[in-house]
Amino acid sequence: MKALISTIVKPLVDYPDEVEVTEKDESNKTVYHLTVHADDVGKVIGKNGRIAKSIRTIVYAASSDTKKRIYLDIM
Repeated sequence: MKALISTIVKPLVDYPDEVEVTEKDESNKTVYHLTVHADDVGKVIGKNGRIAKSIRTIVYAASSDTKKRIYLDIM
């Protein structure tokens, strides 16, 4: 899942080397923290959060076969 998130985000940003995805597993959920360069935060979030919502939709659809809830936080 980390590879999927970074594959989606890297073409969107100006500093693809600074894209970092970390995973935190808990008992009933998995949280992915996406960290990008400060200048790229707006590009990842998009106008009115549309790009962030689209990224979350793709990630949630890809993980639909797991029992855990998946969350994506953009830092």
